[in-house]
Amino acid sequence: MTFRPFLLCALGLVLGALGQVAAASYSLRVDAGHHDRSGTPVSFALPDVGQAHWQLTGPDGKPVAIQADDRGLATFIISQLDAFQTAVYQLALAAKPTHDNAVNLVEENGKLRITIGDKTVLHYQAEKSELPRDDLEPVYRRGGYIHPVVTPGGTVITDDYPHNHKHHHGIWFPWTNTTFEGRKPDFWNMGTGTGTVEFTGLLGQWSGSVHAGFSSSHRFVDLIAQPQKVALKETWRMQIYAAGQNDDPYYLFELESVQRCASNSKIQFPEYRYGGLGFRGHGEWDGVENCFYLTSNGESDRIQGHATRARWCHIGGQVSGKWGGIGVLCHPSNFRFPQPMRIHPSEPFFNFAPSQAGDWEIKPGEDYVSRYRFVVTDGRPDAELLERLWRDFAFPPQVEVYADE
Repeated sequence: MTFRPFLLCALGLVLGALGQVAAASYSLRVDAGHHDRSGTPVSFALPDVGQAHWQLTGPDGKPVAIQADDRGLATFIISQLDAFQTAVYQLALAAKPTHDNAVNLVEENGKLRITIGDKTVLHYQAEKSELPRDDLEPVYRRGGYIHPVVTPGGTVITDDYPHNHKHHHGIWFPWTNTTFEGRKPDFWNMGTGTGTVEFTGLLGQWSGSVHAGFSSSHRFVDLIAQPQKVALKETWRMQIYAAGQNDDPYYLFELESVQRCASNSKIQFPEYRYGGLGFRGHGEWDGVENCFYLTSNGESDRIQGHATRARWCHIGGQVSGKWGGIGVLCHPSNFRFPQPMRIHPSEPFFNFAPSQAGDWEIKPGEDYVSRYRFVVTDGRPDAELLERLWRDFAFPPQVEVYADE
C-alpha cells in the first residue's frame, strides 16, 4: 500500500509522455530541385522517437503511402512536382500501418518472388539453382542472382544458363580478371573451376506499401587455394518500388552491392574488358539482328557503343513478337562513373565494367559500394523516361523534416 501513490504517479507521467509522443506531428518540406518529378521515390531520416508506424498527408490533404525500414529511413513516392517547386507534407505517428502492401515478397523453393498486385516483377535465386539441362556440369551451379525479370505486360526478358555462355544468369555480379595472394581466380567464368560466387544467407526481407525487398550475403571463393579461401564478402540490398503503375507502366527496382575483403589480403583487378554487374537478355534476343541497345549518349550501334562510358544503357528485343527491355542506370557515386560498358557484338549481354579503365584494387578495411537502378518496360526504349528516372536516382529531391509547434 505504501508504494501505490508513487506507482500511480509514475504511471501517470509515463502515460502523459506517451500522449505527448502520440500527439507529435511533423512537416516535410520537399524541394524538387532542378528537375521535374513524377512517380519519384523519396527517402528521408525519420524523427528518432522509437516509432515503427507513420502516416503521411499530401499537400492536397489526401493520404500518401509511406514505409519505414530497418535503417530509420522512410520512403514515399512523389506523384508530381515541377522543377524549382516545393511541397509540404504532414507526418504523424500512427498506431498501425496506414496502407496495405502494394509490393509483396514471398519465399518459395529457394527463391524470393516479388510481385506488384498479381504480377510477378522478378525472382531472386538465393540457393543454388537446379541445373536445367544435361549439358551443364555441376561446377556451373550457383545462386545469388536475379532471374527471371518480367515486364509489366508479362514478358520474361532475362535468360539463365544460356547455351553459348553457361555461366550467365539474368542479373548477377561476378569479377573476371583478378589477382588474389598471387593466384588468379576467375569468379565469372565458372567453367574454369578457379573461382565461384556463393549465396550465404538472407539478412532480411520485407513487403510494404511503397517497396518490397531483401538483403542477402554472398562470398567470392578462390577455388585455386588449398584449402579454398574466401577473397571477398558481399551484401546485396534490393528494393522494388510501387512506382510506374500508370497508363504506360514500368517496373523500378534498385540494387546496392557492398563488397569487402574477407581477410587481410587485398584483391586486385587488372585492366580487362568485362567483369562486374552484368545483364543477360532472353534467348530470343540472341544474334546481331535480335537485340538492340541505346545508351545515354544516344549511341544505338552496339559496336560503337562498346567501351564507351554512359549514365545508363537500355537493352531490348522481342520475345514471341512482343517488345520489351530494361534500362540499367548507374549512380554517380559509383567507382569511375560514368562507367565503361561491355556491349557484346552479337549476344544479348551488357556489363558495366570499371576494369576497362585500368588496374584497380579493393584493400582490407575498404568497402566497394555499387548502386544501380533498373527500369523494366514493354515496347521500345523511351530515352526521355530513362533520363528522367536517372536524374531522380542521381539527384533526388531534398527533404527537410521539422516538428510542428
